[in-house]
Amino acid sequence: MLKEFREFALKGNLVDMAVAFVMGAAFTKLSTSFIEDLFMPLLGSVMPGGMDFSNMFIALSDKVTATALVEAKKQGAVFAYGNFVSVGLNFLIVAFAMFLVVKGINKAKSFAEKPKPEEAPPEPSKEEKLLAEIRDLLKAKV
Repeated sequence: MLKEFREFALKGNLVDMAVAFVMGAAFTKLSTSFIEDLFMPLLGSVMPGGMDFSNMFIALSDKVTATALVEAKKQGAVFAYGNFVSVGLNFLIVAFAMFLVVKGINKAKSFAEKPKPEEAPPEPSKEEKLLAEIRDLLKAKV
């Protein structure tokens, strides 16, 4: 049973998939940091009034008077759309990066699979040449 498990665990596809998950998790952290720490603050500074997307919400209750999202959630129900905008941008960046990766892989595959030049058909043997001459002579007489 241990031998069967070892064969299963060390199959190429399973190991490749595990590596892909680890790389995906690392890339997700990287893209999340890019969005939250670099892109959104720059976008907020360009927007009028220096918008902070992480604190963008609509109060769903009259009790909510806070201007920060954390405090507003403590006071009542809020529709926090700013975080959704950040997550949406994060998704678009990850999707575009994956598109570029797949496009690059497909391009690399197409280079690797270039069609080989066709070889010329082998020259007919002496017997085949002789038979072709006899055929042509018989056609000429008919």
